[in-house]
Amino acid sequence: ILMVDEKGKNMKCLTFFLMLPETVKNRSKKSSKKGNSSSSSNSKLPPVCYEIITLKTRKKKKMAADIFPRKKPANTNTTAVQQYHQQNLNNNNTIPAPNWQGLYPTIRERNAVMFNNDLMADVHFVVGPPGGTQRLPGHKYVLAVGSSVFHAMFYGELAEDKDEIRIPDVEPAAFLAMLKYIYCDEIDLAADTVLATLYAAKKYIVPHLARACVNFLETSLSAKNACVLLSQSCLFEEPDLTQRCWEVIDAQAELALKSEGFCDIDFQTLESILRRETLNAKEIVVFEAALNWAEVECQRQELTATIENKRKVLGKALYLIRIPTMALDDFANGAAQSGILTLNETNDIFLWYTAAKKPELQFVSKPRKGLVPQRCHRFQSCAYRSNQWRYRGRCDSIQFAVDKRVFIAGFGLYGSSCGSAEYSAKIELKRQGVILGQNLSKYFSDGSSNTFPVWFEYPVQIEPDTFYTASVILDGNELSYFGQEGMTEVQCGKVTVQFQCSSDSTNGTGVQGGQIPELIFYA
Repeated sequence: ILMVDEKGKNMKCLTFFLMLPETVKNRSKKSSKKGNSSSSSNSKLPPVCYEIITLKTRKKKKMAADIFPRKKPANTNTTAVQQYHQQNLNNNNTIPAPNWQGLYPTIRERNAVMFNNDLMADVHFVVGPPGGTQRLPGHKYVLAVGSSVFHAMFYGELAEDKDEIRIPDVEPAAFLAMLKYIYCDEIDLAADTVLATLYAAKKYIVPHLARACVNFLETSLSAKNACVLLSQSCLFEEPDLTQRCWEVIDAQAELALKSEGFCDIDFQTLESILRRETLNAKEIVVFEAALNWAEVECQRQELTATIENKRKVLGKALYLIRIPTMALDDFANGAAQSGILTLNETNDIFLWYTAAKKPELQFVSKPRKGLVPQRCHRFQSCAYRSNQWRYRGRCDSIQFAVDKRVFIAGFGLYGSSCGSAEYSAKIELKRQGVILGQNLSKYFSDGSSNTFPVWFEYPVQIEPDTFYTASVILDGNELSYFGQEGMTEVQCGKVTVQFQCSSDSTNGTGVQGGQIPELIFYA
């Protein structure tokens, strides 16, 4: 069956070539009786009987995707379709059934059948390092349409006609993820293979898949993986991802430095982190993280993890640690007894702390700037005396959402309205009932209407466009200041914060008034 458009006329032609079975049978018999005739005319069969039927139509031409938008095959073929999809995943299984094309109404679905399938494959890839390879089938035309690198490889001026191509620098799972995108127009990413998939997408210039990988990494970015992703983002030249990694590392520096991923970074990334002026961490934490990295680096270089070898692998990066800015107790009980410093370095640093005439040091002696916390104040005024706010172990709570990723470092709370007093505060941050951060601490209020900061142990990462619940239970002087004329939306720098009432609040705090007047955050 051929579909032919007649140019100049709005019609279609369906031409049916009907070969009569009897005619074919008779011709076959006559041909066999002639023996070994060498005549070319005898070896060719002249045209047989056929009919041409022309059907005219004025309907506008449509593509299969328009006719069958995302339509699944009929129920009678569901089992067969599922079977073919399973064969698709199992690799190197051809489709035995005739007319399999009829099971799929769109070209996209039919093209997807060829994914990881030996049927009509005209090239094979041996993917992965030696000892971990996997042989994958491919179709040059499909690959060339999806990647300019494959186009140059198969159809360019320097194209080589190879049936098998070895790719040792790409993981099989990542290569399959890229092929799935090219064949099926589907993006299937997993946390353990997304970096390898990004590498494959970059190598073969598949930009939309690469962008999807970067988006996946940004949404899954946390203090645990920020250092590793920073290293990889620099390798892949992804400045947006690099910037997001720095935001997390700066705000949650101590968590990032204590993570296992920190020990997996390369030396260049280590130096860039140790140089970071806005790193929001105690210097003793930076020092201990560097020693942990050095121990793992010794293993990578097959060196015994002695003090000498640790110092050797750290090299000049050791002097990027701002040891003179540590608290004296941290230095005396930590760095000075670590053995990583020479005796002269230890003596000079002690003199730096105590002597009026300070010696010259190779270490950076200027403290890091860190991050300046921002405060979002949600009340326009506060009150006292006429309508006192009281605490009896009940919960004050409010919900909030932001339009940009921020890191909540703590809350600003009101204090006593009857002179100075000390409060015990249990602060908590939740998302959909799951506790993300909490801390129990004390703060001293001086009797003024100022707010007093209460901090989480580590800043908590807050994603945009999702409501979180901030809660506090106070124990102390019952009479305190409280906020009035609350705002449902507050613009704080480049961040917009929205507030709404929380069902967890049992002490009267809401949008219009109450406690938790401030959110303290890094952005």
